Amino acid sequence: MSLALDFFTIACVSVGAFFFLAGTVGLLRFPDSLTRLHALTKADNLGLGLVVIGLLPQTGSLLGGLKLILVWLMVMLASATVSQMMARAMRRQGPKR
Repeated sequence: MSLALDFFTIACVSVGAFFFLAGTVGLLRFPDSLTRLHALTKADNLGLGLVVIGLLPQTGSLLGGLKLILVWLMVMLASATVSQMMARAMRRQGPKR
């Protein structure tokens, strides 16, 4: 059973790292700030979620798992808040010419 959980952890963390990489590529390649912001927030939230899901079976206690989930939820809340604030600021400034 432990071997199966280890493979599950490796798979989830690897796929999560791929999504982090994809978000970084989107940040570097997309043309304007809003599309960059969209790519980065979506990929990073999904990547972090997969990393947390992969690490849950490796925690030694229920408290450790709850801490991981709490960190994931806090990052999602912070990411959504910062993205909204950045999008509003860009909208106020208008398009750059």
